[in-house]
Amino acid sequence: MSEQDTPTYAGPQRVFSGIQPTGNLHLGNYLGALKKFTRLQDDGWDGIYCVVDLHAITMPYDTGAMVSQTRQIAAAMIACGLDPKRSIIFAQSSVRAHTELCWVFNCIARMGWLEKMTQFKDKAGKNSERMSVGLFDYPVLQAADILAYKATHVPVGEDQQQHLELSRDIAARFNEQYEADFFPLPEALIEGPGARIMSLKDGTKKMSKSDPAENSRINLIDDADTIAKKIKKSKTDMLGDMPSDTGGFEGRPEVKNLVGIYGALAGMSDDEVLAEYGGKGFGVFKPALAELAVEHLSPITARMRELMDNPDEIDAALRDGAERAKAIAEPIMEEVRQTVGFWRP
Repeated sequence: MSEQDTPTYAGPQRVFSGIQPTGNLHLGNYLGALKKFTRLQDDGWDGIYCVVDLHAITMPYDTGAMVSQTRQIAAAMIACGLDPKRSIIFAQSSVRAHTELCWVFNCIARMGWLEKMTQFKDKAGKNSERMSVGLFDYPVLQAADILAYKATHVPVGEDQQQHLELSRDIAARFNEQYEADFFPLPEALIEGPGARIMSLKDGTKKMSKSDPAENSRINLIDDADTIAKKIKKSKTDMLGDMPSDTGGFEGRPEVKNLVGIYGALAGMSDDEVLAEYGGKGFGVFKPALAELAVEHLSPITARMRELMDNPDEIDAALRDGAERAKAIAEPIMEEVRQTVGFWRP
């Protein structure tokens, strides 16, 4: 059965996404993910948002920091506008369906599919044979994350589209192998500004939690002075002035990135930003960008710190979210068990 022949999935439309509890969340995470989660919630989507702690252990990590980092991710989700009563927020490891479905999918997926995953090659480098099986297999766990809830849409960055395609392949293969219109083929949601925010020190590299250069990113927990200083020190070039139109971005990735950040924060296109600042010096643009960033992020930072000072509130939201996630996933898993032919008590 080809993908084109697969019957259209008729279940509810549902969004799933997850964020790893490693490092501090930054402006790129906010504009590329968290802000969009809130917009999807406000648009009425059924949303499930997960702190993916199972994925976090595929690479070396600090076991003592895992709980606090999980709380920080949940706090950021709430501070950025996700309402734990309207959306589901939980820790991945608290819902066993993820790992159980991952095993079923391990028996569906093919080695050749996983060997093509570029992120494994990037993370493993020359030491691929010494890396954990978990790092090799985590795209299958991602498929289980999504399909344990029969999610139909996933807000992803461009670098995650390959993994989403794998999820679609696994869903289609499951449906074909068991002759059932069971899983949807999840679709990507990548539209809108802020899909890819780059480093403040190198406009050709994505802004990253793992970058050792602290000035390469604006963390959501940075105070106003720190944000302003990082933007002031951000890399531009020797041309001195802002381009008058987007054609002037050629060979100027750092300038393009700063304009994109301004536009994503202000809800403006690149053309609209340049209509206001084109031809002006960075001494005019950078302070304006800093002021906009501080205005936008300060309430989020304050709410995050308030939540982190009250972990009981975060834990209550995570517990409630886990129970609601289980209520969706367990009936789906029971159908999976029956479909694959397991003995049922």
